[in-house]
Amino acid sequence: MPAPPENSKSLFAPSVTDAEYAQIVRLTPLVSIDLLIKDPTGHTLVGLRRNAPAKGSYFVPGGVIRKNETLDAAFARILKVETGLVASRREARIYGLYQHFYAENRFDDPSFNTHYVVLAHELVLDYRPVIQLDSQHSRIAWLTGKDILAAPDVHENTKAYFR
Repeated sequence: MPAPPENSKSLFAPSVTDAEYAQIVRLTPLVSIDLLIKDPTGHTLVGLRRNAPAKGSYFVPGGVIRKNETLDAAFARILKVETGLVASRREARIYGLYQHFYAENRFDDPSFNTHYVVLAHELVLDYRPVIQLDSQHSRIAWLTGKDILAAPDVHENTKAYFR
């Protein structure tokens, strides 16, 4: 696949171009936050991804931490963009540290993979919120841990949170 235009801005890292971001993905691991958002009954929010990596699979909300962005700011941004919800990182707890490896990348370039170092956070709510879908997801579901592990369309990296 041809390289992205040199001057197009990346949606995932707006301070760099798509071409620069492709180089970052090619050469380095990305540090990200995943959100295990749970309702009062213990069901976890997952969304059906429209884009790579993990395209076509259900996955918990999450995103890359941007250069010079604090963990608190990244948490709030990712939560708002992917769900429409507002909460602070202090309302969540660190769930664990994970590694995600994908053969694909968002650029559909078969010459490199995507590697994430993930700071997973659990946010337990006292209500089931209305979720505002972003452009990366076509639908959502609220599933139990058991359902997540049994579902063939939930990505293995999301299942890892429930093993």
